[in-house]
Amino acid sequence: MQKLDRITFNPNVMGGKPCIRGMRVTVGTLVGLVASGNSVEDILKAYPYVEEEDIRQALTYAAWRVEEIDLPLDIYENTD
Repeated sequence: MQKLDRITFNPNVMGGKPCIRGMRVTVGTLVGLVASGNSVEDILKAYPYVEEEDIRQALTYAAWRVEEIDLPLDIYENTD
């Protein structure tokens, strides 16, 4: 997987959600805009401080994240 150096996590910014370069723009915001049919050009006009590479990395991160599986660890399960 490519290096996602533009995706940041800070508990003091947007509640720790994955953001773009420490700004108050979440990965979810950018992915949602793309999913709603907005073009990269439209997004860049609406958010002039966002760069095209930010959008690419947000989509890459989202695709990677949905492939992860969270499994609960049942510490009380009897394995006997």
